Amino acid sequence: MNWHPDGKNAAATLGEMIRQLTPNNDQPEHRHLSQNCALGAAGGLWDAHFFSDDSLWVACYGEPRWGDGDRNRRARERGAAVAIADAYRNHGSQLFRWLRGPASIAILDFATRSAILAIDRLGIHSLHYFHHGDLLIFATQGNAVATHPGARAEIDPQGIFDFLYFHVVPAPRTVYLDQKKLLPAQCVSLRKGQVVENYYWELAYQDTNHKRQEELEAEFRDLLQRSVGRVSGDAKTGTFLSGGTDSSTVTGILSEIRGGPVDCYSIGFDVPGYDETSYARIAANHFRTRHHEYRVKPPDVIEATSVIANGYDEPFGNSSAVPVLFCARLAQREGTTTLLAGDGGDEIFAGNERYAKQRLFELYGAVPKVLRQVLAEKLFLHLPGRERIVPFRKLDSYIRQARVPLPDRLQTYNFLHRTPLAEIFNEDFLRTINTQEPLELMRETYSGTRSPSPLNRMMHLDLRMALADNDLKKVSRMCELAGVRVRYPLLDEDLVEFAATVPPQLQLRGLQLRYFFKQSLKDFLPRQILAKRKHGFGLPVGRWMGTDSKLQELVRESLGSFQARGVLRNSYLNDLSRLHKSDGGSYYGVMLWTLMILEQWLSHRGK
Repeated sequence: MNWHPDGKNAAATLGEMIRQLTPNNDQPEHRHLSQNCALGAAGGLWDAHFFSDDSLWVACYGEPRWGDGDRNRRARERGAAVAIADAYRNHGSQLFRWLRGPASIAILDFATRSAILAIDRLGIHSLHYFHHGDLLIFATQGNAVATHPGARAEIDPQGIFDFLYFHVVPAPRTVYLDQKKLLPAQCVSLRKGQVVENYYWELAYQDTNHKRQEELEAEFRDLLQRSVGRVSGDAKTGTFLSGGTDSSTVTGILSEIRGGPVDCYSIGFDVPGYDETSYARIAANHFRTRHHEYRVKPPDVIEATSVIANGYDEPFGNSSAVPVLFCARLAQREGTTTLLAGDGGDEIFAGNERYAKQRLFELYGAVPKVLRQVLAEKLFLHLPGRERIVPFRKLDSYIRQARVPLPDRLQTYNFLHRTPLAEIFNEDFLRTINTQEPLELMRETYSGTRSPSPLNRMMHLDLRMALADNDLKKVSRMCELAGVRVRYPLLDEDLVEFAATVPPQLQLRGLQLRYFFKQSLKDFLPRQILAKRKHGFGLPVGRWMGTDSKLQELVRESLGSFQARGVLRNSYLNDLSRLHKSDGGSYYGVMLWTLMILEQWLSHRGK
């Protein structure tokens, strides 16, 4: 999709942009062309919706719905894009106050020579754009925008640095120079050459709630039933099943709605400490599902590396994309057309282990300042030989981390904080970037909610970055490339808004993660699932890098090619390989995978 003032060669440009969007070349296309504008999309798994007349063009990609019945009925009768056009004519950009569901939307108003771009509230869909003067180029993927001759296709060094920091490139930056992508619930308007960025919605966290816990639990169970029911589809709808609380809950609710067995899909690994199919089987037996399993092996990783490097519009370093791909492929082979995923539950119901860990660190701040300064920071931290005594060494680590404020403390174990940057990056590369940008982005997002609760702020941070920038892109893209669609019932806006009203002390009781969620479903989920620790579809790629010769060769070749780019110091790359051999592969293997994927992504695009 693009907005092109002179329209020269618009059809050819649009065709090339559309080709960048399609995982397969045989998908239907939709095109609208005029003297000064070109707009189009590939059909894909979610049909693109269009409306056009002499004054207004609307494109919608996804499954939007409205917050009231009348608008939903009109959308069903006349189409999603027509309903959006009507709402725009009546309410302008305020229409997004009523629009819900996963979607990316573009509105081109010829009467005012203006454009509006927006994505859904949770960032399930994405939209990239490039703006210069009267030129606005946009697409659901960054590589399509970069294809346009008016955009810059050069790689942004800051994007590379941010990728190595987060293992994704978080919004609003992209890996391409001068290109941006929308944040969840963001609306971007272009008029008279000026871009204005706004947010049409924010999640309103409540630190207190006067309802009794029993009332909240009943409301939650009702919303959960409706959320899954809204996306339950037909008999060809199945579920991801990792054996965790979220996927087990979605699977169980869908089974209830169907009144019979559903198809669920799990991934296993022949590596101790990573395989959780035993929990998935417990959930499958409990809910009497038709359970399907696939065991990922090193050759699968090698195959998936190429798929990931080719399939993502930006470098994507989350290795758990590999099991998601093979799980989705298994579902597609079995005839399943739609998968329900449990993503989002941890971020709205306090399920990430770091929430409990950070609560322990926050206790340090409750100690009177005088005691902290005298006993801990002046005496203990200067005690000779403390690093040789295990309890003292742990206390030393605790104090040093506790002194770092949130959200910076969340990145204590980041690779780029464990070693001085001057020892990691070449000097010429460091001069081109702002090394503080990742933390500045985290701080801004962490402080972006009105709640003073550290828990609510961490969940808000994770919704915007860990989920929208990472997990949703992982699952959505891998499912698309496998040929199935995916829906996220736990990210239904009604359920997300309710979760924000559950007080922090119910979400995290002491150090008990997901306290409210588990209490609400204690008579529904198997006790083993309620008691287990979070794991998910983690991939033992670091272990395999130390044992599989072909994977070792791929890593070695990739690092050799990346070394020639002059980003990292040769000594750091050598240290990574040496440390990976000595730590069993679990920690340093993550960075080796990240660098390998980055090099594969760059080389596949001739960069």
